[in-house]
Amino acid sequence: MPTYEYRCPACGHHFEQFEKMNAVERAKCPKCGKPAERQISGGAGLVFKGSGFYATDYKRKASPKDSERSDKPATSDKSDKKPPPKAPGAE
Repeated sequence: MPTYEYRCPACGHHFEQFEKMNAVERAKCPKCGKPAERQISGGAGLVFKGSGFYATDYKRKASPKDSERSDKPATSDKSDKKPPPKAPGAE
């Protein structure tokens, strides 16, 4: 249930109350017992607790094999590949 802020027009007392969103009956002031007015509020702030999720949370950790691969130069260059054999009779 959401928390609503109220102000009593008779005595000026401010208070909060848990109330259903579809409640029909108006809240009463706890000090004087007269009907209170619901105040417009900004709502509750969004609070994130814990370490959170970041782009680095799910990256694979480098293994020793990965570091060996990165030290070697890449040999898959297109200039190193041989051209396909020509068909017989074609020049």
